[in-house]
Amino acid sequence: MSVLINKQSKVLVQGFTGREGSFHAGQMIAYGTDVVGGVTPGKGGRLHLERMVYDTVAEAVIQAEADTSIIFVPAAMAADAVIEAALAGIGLVICITEGIPVADMTRVIHFLKTTSTRLVGPNCPGVISPGQAKAGIMPSRIHRPGTTGIVSRSGTLTYVAVDQITSLGLGQSTCIGIGGDPLIGTTFVDVLELFRADPGTEAVVMIGEIGGHLEEEAAEYMAGGYPKPIIAFIAGRSAPPGRRMGHAGAIVSGGQGTAAEKMAALRRGGALVVDNPTEIGAGVLSALGRK
Repeated sequence: MSVLINKQSKVLVQGFTGREGSFHAGQMIAYGTDVVGGVTPGKGGRLHLERMVYDTVAEAVIQAEADTSIIFVPAAMAADAVIEAALAGIGLVICITEGIPVADMTRVIHFLKTTSTRLVGPNCPGVISPGQAKAGIMPSRIHRPGTTGIVSRSGTLTYVAVDQITSLGLGQSTCIGIGGDPLIGTTFVDVLELFRADPGTEAVVMIGEIGGHLEEEAAEYMAGGYPKPIIAFIAGRSAPPGRRMGHAGAIVSGGQGTAAEKMAALRRGGALVVDNPTEIGAGVLSALGRK
């Protein structure tokens, strides 16, 4: 089983003919994802990567029945790209673009509350359900189908966790990078709810960072009783207060959002918190009672 994307997902690429969009669309097609076309205003009607190019998302929804969009549009235009996809009725929008101004994302988040569209990202590696579909920039070769769900704010650490889990022969149900910006569309709690309802997910790996309160919110949610084991790691333990480390959202301010606080909260919520990312795979084995 999987969440968010599967073999039936019809994926549209916004920013299709650009360098990044072209490269990663090609990788998604090679993986077996049903990429039904892409959008580049002014280039509609052409073929690119043997897929149709559309001028608007609305055209792609009507003509190709696209239900998922992945965005490789430059930061200055990315917010409008998300809103265009939502207005066209796209159910899942995955925004890879980084550097989107916070003011733009404030507008996007407010608008999406009036729609049924789910946004993953921005500034994220995307989503992959191994063996079914990939809508993102992650290296597909390290993934394999399995029963461990992964949700992370860090793309690089996601790959570390995936590689360990694959090497142990466990595999992944779905891996979701929620993004490292201060304002994102899908939170840890949102993904934990999805994995909770997925019968194909036996355990969840959660990778957080310093800054913000998403991890504490997840811990509070877990404390109400979560039916599957959660293995957690928090990056940024050595970051000094007030210094941003890595993602725009990874900043400790006023003594809040520290790694220690997050780790303590997650332990209270019932998660198995590991001190080093190299221990994630072993933590999953332990949580599942396997050797």
